[in-house]
Amino acid sequence: MPSDSVLLADRYRLGEVLGTGGVAEVRRATDVLLARDVAVKLFRPGDDLSDSRRIENEICALAGMSHPGLVKVYDADPGGETPYLVLELIEGKTLRDRVSNGPMAVVDVRRIGAALADALAHVHARGFVHRDVKPSNILLDDDGLPRLADFGLVRMADDACLTRTGHVVGTAAYLSPEQVRGEEITAAVDVYALGLVLLECLTGRREYEGAEVEAAVARLHRPPAVPRDLPFDLVRLLSRMTALSVPRRPSAAECAEALRTPVTDAPTVLVPKPRSRGLLAAASAVVLISAIGTGLSAWNSVTATGADQPETTAPASTQTPSRTGEFVPTPVVAQVTTPADAPPQVQAVDRAPQAVVRPVEDNSGKGEPGKDKAGPAKAGPGKANPGKGKHGHG
Repeated sequence: MPSDSVLLADRYRLGEVLGTGGVAEVRRATDVLLARDVAVKLFRPGDDLSDSRRIENEICALAGMSHPGLVKVYDADPGGETPYLVLELIEGKTLRDRVSNGPMAVVDVRRIGAALADALAHVHARGFVHRDVKPSNILLDDDGLPRLADFGLVRMADDACLTRTGHVVGTAAYLSPEQVRGEEITAAVDVYALGLVLLECLTGRREYEGAEVEAAVARLHRPPAVPRDLPFDLVRLLSRMTALSVPRRPSAAECAEALRTPVTDAPTVLVPKPRSRGLLAAASAVVLISAIGTGLSAWNSVTATGADQPETTAPASTQTPSRTGEFVPTPVVAQVTTPADAPPQVQAVDRAPQAVVRPVEDNSGKGEPGKDKAGPAKAGPGKANPGKGKHGHG
């Protein structure tokens, strides 16, 4: 590592250490040529070829991307004695520092999540996978705008794995299930990690705690606990982002769109609500009235020829001579009377055929007892209206 008194590349004066990692440290520096403060990432390449390839990947990946949600790259030298990367200096704090103060508001999480998802969509569109999305790798400037940093584990989506056999690369608490199982790495691992980051912002706690192995394996046995008191569209999105099945997860671009345009309308009720007692009572009353009406209609049909039927005959204009004993169908309409102060009554309408019996003449001139004079049946409670002829109307 160059000393503080020596200019790096005859241009950058190194200052305080801002952070350290496994293969690099980040220091504040001053670009004496342009008179501006920058961040310089100094790599410590080891003997492992994979370390050198990681350095080259990170430098090449960041140098070829430009997005408001990514830290800008000003200069790089991957082939020197001390490889370095000159980056935009973000004055502020990390998302880890912000979450340590407690849960964040939903509106702030939506804003930060949309910016990060949009940045990941830009990374994925260029064929890269970040593989280490976590709160400490997200920088917040003074305006609260996030920047995705630390591309030390970035790799091409179709590259062979750069890790040693049996080793899992990434931070255990944010690994996707497929990373834990050692399966194919795709852009979906970044979406999963971002889902856990946003969930942590909302709850103020890390979802999978414990030692590295315990935290990594925990997601294979239980899904993240998404609070149900969150807006329903956010619950649905976080559940999809952290789904165990890769095809269920949305793309980073879809996540950004969903976070930018929250759904305010309530969804269609999925579980039918129990009906109120008033509605049930009204429905029962309707069914009971229908049953009573049906019973009355059936009873009147059975007793249509009884003694209580109203007096009816066919109208004179339509009545024609008939043969002895012939049954003449005559419509019968029951009259419904309802006092003004009484509730309406339901009365059946009977249209059963009514028999009319004619006298039977004896050839000998002597009628049989009981058949020489057949009078009409006595009227029941529903008497025919006077003045209307012999045909009753309701």
